[in-house]
Amino acid sequence: QVQLVESGGGLVQAGGSLRLSCAPSGNTASITGMGWYRQAPGKQRDLVAFIHFFIGGGNTNYADSVKGRFSISRDNAKNTVDLQMNSLKPEDTAVYYCNAQYYNGRTYSYWGQGTQVTVSS
Repeated sequence: QVQLVESGGGLVQAGGSLRLSCAPSGNTASITGMGWYRQAPGKQRDLVAFIHFFIGGGNTNYADSVKGRFSISRDNAKNTVDLQMNSLKPEDTAVYYCNAQYYNGRTYSYWGQGTQVTVSS
C-alpha cells in the first residue's frame, strides 16, 4: 500500500510559475515510477509528466503541451517527486493528481487526492 500527499497548487497569473510536490509513504520501496496527471472540467485525466525510477537512470516522459515548460524531478533527500511548472498558460488550469506505479509481482496504480492549479489570463 502506498499513500500520496500532494502540495503546491494555487492561483497564478499567466506566465508565472508553480511547483507541485508529491510525498509517498507506506511501502515506497516497491514504487517503480511516479508522475503527474491533470484533469480539467469535462475532460479526461491526461498524463503531464512521469519519471521512471529504474529505467534509464530516471527516464522522463512529458505531454507535448508541456515540453520545455514543465520539469519533473525526484528529490531523494526529501523523498518527493516534484513538478516545476514555468510559463504557465490558462489552458494549464486543472486539478493535478500525483500517481505512483507500484510493483510486487503485479502492477498497481495509486493516486493522490488532487491539487487545484488555476492560471488566470
